[in-house]
Amino acid sequence: MGLADLRQLTLFDSLSDAQLGELVRVGTERWAAPDEEIWHEGQPADTWWVLLEGSVTLLKRVGKEESAVGAMTTPGQWAGGFGAWDPHGICFATGRAGERSRLFEVPAEDLARLGSEWFAFGVHFIRGLVDTVRRVESTARQREALVALGTLAAGLAHEINNPAAAATRAVDSLASASESAVSALVRLTAHGVSAEQLASIEASRRAITPPPPGSDPLGTADREDELSDWLSEHGVADEWLLAPAMAAAGLSPTWCHEVTGIVGPAAVAPAIEWVGHSLIVSALLGEVKDATGRISDLVGAVRSYSQLDRAAVQLIDVTEGLESTLAMLAYKLGSVTVERDFSSDVPRIAAIPGELNQVWTNVIDNAVDAMDGVGTLRLSTRLDDLGSVTVEIEDSGPGMPADVQARAFEPFFTTKDVGKGTGLGLDISRRIIVERHSGEISVDSSPGRTVMRVMLPVGGQGPVA
Repeated sequence: MGLADLRQLTLFDSLSDAQLGELVRVGTERWAAPDEEIWHEGQPADTWWVLLEGSVTLLKRVGKEESAVGAMTTPGQWAGGFGAWDPHGICFATGRAGERSRLFEVPAEDLARLGSEWFAFGVHFIRGLVDTVRRVESTARQREALVALGTLAAGLAHEINNPAAAATRAVDSLASASESAVSALVRLTAHGVSAEQLASIEASRRAITPPPPGSDPLGTADREDELSDWLSEHGVADEWLLAPAMAAAGLSPTWCHEVTGIVGPAAVAPAIEWVGHSLIVSALLGEVKDATGRISDLVGAVRSYSQLDRAAVQLIDVTEGLESTLAMLAYKLGSVTVERDFSSDVPRIAAIPGELNQVWTNVIDNAVDAMDGVGTLRLSTRLDDLGSVTVEIEDSGPGMPADVQARAFEPFFTTKDVGKGTGLGLDISRRIIVERHSGEISVDSSPGRTVMRVMLPVGGQGPVA
C-alpha cells in the first residue's frame, strides 16, 4: 500500500504528501473475497474503510430479512469511522463485498488524532453538528411518527368501533327477538296449530319475493303503515316492531288474511308474531354478518398495509396497496369523494409493498389536508408506453405555489404545523421511489388541481431491498 494508491482518489486531494504519508503509515490494506462480511451492522464504528477496488453492498436488517440500502462502487467512497468524533458511533449497516475488493482501513482513534491535528476546528464543528443534528432530528422524527401513529390508530379504532358496536347491538336484540319467536311458537301449539299448518305459513311467506333494498322506499313505507294498522286491529303485539320487518320482506295485509285462512282468527296473532320475529332474527343475523365482515376487511387491510407477515420484496398488485391505504385513512375521507380509475392491464411488479404503502399514505394524507377534508380525490393506475406502472394521485385543492412546488422534495421542507402530517416528508417518499425502486416521482400543480405522479419500472431486477 503506497502513497500513489491514495493520491489517485479525489477524496485526498486536499492533503499534502506529508499528511497522506502519515495516513498511509497508520492505515492498512485489506482484500475482501466475494460475499465476505467486512463490517457488521451495530458494531462500534471504530474503523474507517475507503474503497480502492471492487464494490461493497450495504445491508440493513429489517425484521428477519436483510435489505440492501446502498452500495459502494466508486473508488474513494468510504464508510464507518464515526468513532473518530462520536464515542457511541456504530455501523448503521452491514458491509459485504460484492466481488473481490480492496479497501484501505484506518483505526478511528488514529483518524481522530490526525483530524484534530490537521483540521482542529473542522473536527470540533463536525462533532457538534453530529450531536446536535442527531438529537434534534431524532426527537422531531420520533414525535412526528408517534403523532401520526396515534392519529392512524385512533382513526382505525373508530372504523372498527362502528361495526363492532353494530354487531353488539344486533346480538343484544337477537336474544329478545329469539325469545319472542319461541314464545309465539309455544302459543301456536297451545291453539292446536299443526306442523302442516306451520309449513303452509312458511311456504306462503317464501312464495313472496322481497323487493331489493331501497328500490321502492315510498311503496315500502305505505305497506308498513297498512301492516301496522292491520296488526293493531287484530291484537298482534309489538306491531310497531314487526311492521317494518314484514314490509321489507314484501308482506302485506293481503298475506296476513291468507295466514288467517290457514290457522283461523284465534291463532292469527301468534302466527304473525312468529313470522315477524323470525324475520327480525334473520335481519339481525345479516347485520352481524355485515359488521363482522367489515371488521375482518379492516384487519385484512391492516395486514396488507403493514406487510408484517410477508417478505420484504415481492411481486405486488399496486392497486391492492392503494386500496388498503384508503381503508387505513378512511377516518380522514368522510367528506372527500374518492374516484378510482384503475387500469385492468397493470401487471404485478417487484417492489417493497410496506414502503410503497408509506408513500401512498403520505401523498394521500397531503392531498386530503390540501383540500381541508372536502373535495375530490382521484386515484389512477396505468401501464405507460415506456413499460412502467404509473400511479397518479390527484386532488382538487387550491394547488401548490411555485416556490413550494420547487422545494417539495427538499429534505426537512414542510408547510405543515408541528404535529400534523405523517412524519414522512416528500424527500423520504422520493428516496423510496427513486433510490429504492429505481422509479420516478414528480408533482404537477395548478389552481384547483394537483397531481402527484409515481412511475415504477415493471422489468429489471426489482428494487434495492
